[in-house]
Amino acid sequence: MPWLGSLAIGLALSALIGGIAYWRGALSRGGVLGAMLTGTAIFGLGGFVPGLLLGAFFVSSTLLSHYKTRVKEKFSEKFQKGSRRDLGQALANGGWAALLAVSMGAAQWFGWDARVHALLFAAFLGALATVTADTWATEIGVLSKTPPRLVTTGRVVPAGTSGGITPLGTATAFGGGIFMGSVAAAGLFAQALALGNLGWEGGWNFITQATALSAGGILLLAGVCGLGGSLFDSLLGATAQGVYFCEYDETQTEKKIHGCGRATRLVRGWAWLDNDLVNFSASVFGSALAAGAAILFL
Repeated sequence: MPWLGSLAIGLALSALIGGIAYWRGALSRGGVLGAMLTGTAIFGLGGFVPGLLLGAFFVSSTLLSHYKTRVKEKFSEKFQKGSRRDLGQALANGGWAALLAVSMGAAQWFGWDARVHALLFAAFLGALATVTADTWATEIGVLSKTPPRLVTTGRVVPAGTSGGITPLGTATAFGGGIFMGSVAAAGLFAQALALGNLGWEGGWNFITQATALSAGGILLLAGVCGLGGSLFDSLLGATAQGVYFCEYDETQTEKKIHGCGRATRLVRGWAWLDNDLVNFSASVFGSALAAGAAILFL
């Protein structure tokens, strides 16, 4: 069956990328497994453009995680996990997108209406735009010279605090979404050329036919929905996510066991809602935003 071959290619590509990422210290062993699970589904069933988007998210996020690492080391005790992504982080960032890729494959396999595929693609783009925007905002936002403010109250909080946002981080989040939109548009254009729709006009027409959106519409959709999903992540971080306090170091953190080795106490939020679940929920939210916006054009 054709989809078996696609899955095999997706597995091989995701294993190769995961292995390189493990060698470079970007993924743990569990992270490699997560990358293979999500990558196989997205590369194998989603197709060329979704696979390209996943690669763009992973490469850009990995590069930014290594940007000014010495400066960002002082915030490591506040975050639940480090820059080396594990299984939970891989599934949190790519799990919902993988489920959407499976749905896209089913839509193509069963010959569903083209509008359904376009809607699923918009939802997929919104999900990956969100996790990209949020990751970019975190990696760059902590470097802001302007102190962050809590997204709910506007109160100034220490850098690295869950739910804190800065103008730099917010602008970077929007840029991350725009970046994913541009990758999507470029990928669709390249796909049009590969299918024989030669020329600029044929390429742009293919984008509209495949997604019910113009290239500019794709950029705007990804930018706005990526930013919206990132802000929703911050909202959960400021309200519902479990946040702890280390009495010994007098430090607020996302960790149940602080870096000093001592147990922390819950000071706000729900203990079961950790950063991985917040990221997953944000990707679903950004996906829903994109799907809702796309419905207006279908």
